[in-house]
Amino acid sequence: MNEQISAASLYDRVARVIPKAEWMGFQDDVEAILELKRKRNAVILAHNYQTPEIFHGVADIVGDSLALARKAMEVEADVIVLAGVHFMAETAKLLNPEKTVLIPDMAAGCSLADSITPEDIALLRKAYPGVPVVTYVNTSAAVKAASDICCTSGNARQVVESLGVPRVLMLPDEYLAKNVAKETNVELIAWRGHCEVHELFTADDIRELRESHPGVIVLAHPECPPEVVDAADFSGSTAVMSDYVGRERPARVVLLTECSMSDNVAVHHPDVEFIRPCNLCPHMKRITLGNIRTALEENRHEVTVDPAIAGAARRAVERMLQI
Repeated sequence: MNEQISAASLYDRVARVIPKAEWMGFQDDVEAILELKRKRNAVILAHNYQTPEIFHGVADIVGDSLALARKAMEVEADVIVLAGVHFMAETAKLLNPEKTVLIPDMAAGCSLADSITPEDIALLRKAYPGVPVVTYVNTSAAVKAASDICCTSGNARQVVESLGVPRVLMLPDEYLAKNVAKETNVELIAWRGHCEVHELFTADDIRELRESHPGVIVLAHPECPPEVVDAADFSGSTAVMSDYVGRERPARVVLLTECSMSDNVAVHHPDVEFIRPCNLCPHMKRITLGNIRTALEENRHEVTVDPAIAGAARRAVERMLQI
């Protein structure tokens, strides 16, 4: 996986989205990271919201939360560096307990993960006895451990319907739950957590985009408010949106999700015009080439999961992956 490549040869991948002068500033870190990966038998897992110099430059495995969860189980490296947010690193550790998992910045959090606690779930179970708890992977390991099964935005409907029950607690993303509820006959009881990136998009944004960019195809992430999803042409996870662009090849498209997603997809589709209404995730942007390099050089920051919750959290994730 860590074959002999150089920063100079990698530039061809990103030349359409990163100016040459900017890449020259990245080159020392890229070269150092490539060497450190070989030396430490390490791999870098990068979420779709990482910037192109990470996503297309130094990452070995890329994708959405579901893809990273699945692929984390297949890696043979000794060290995993998670270029994403903390809950993703915890998930990688749950699935690879014997490996060293590093996150370059411990402050790379998530508004959804912060919106709910295990104590909240305990209260919900009392209020809704016998109703199973489906928890979005955008949560802490402790919350996963208090749940019955996890889901991602890409498989939420399948997970909900797999339980074979008429009513489900779906936590913590209120908008994801409401958007999934439109696609299933299962009654979904939602929490009031929101993604601080996706909740900023509005139906008025879409109207203005259509007026200023005639013919644009609008793709919305299901963490967006329901009225945004209703006004879009298509809704899906980051992986599904990327697949849509590759399959349909729209002349002009807008992805209503985190900024870097458009840059990363655009690398593969030079014939598609990407309109970029930019909402940045401040947590994802805490991950940089510099702190990835430091993570590998100094073995920081190592992610651990309390053994008292690891087993139950792992079962919730593995149960999802079996669907």
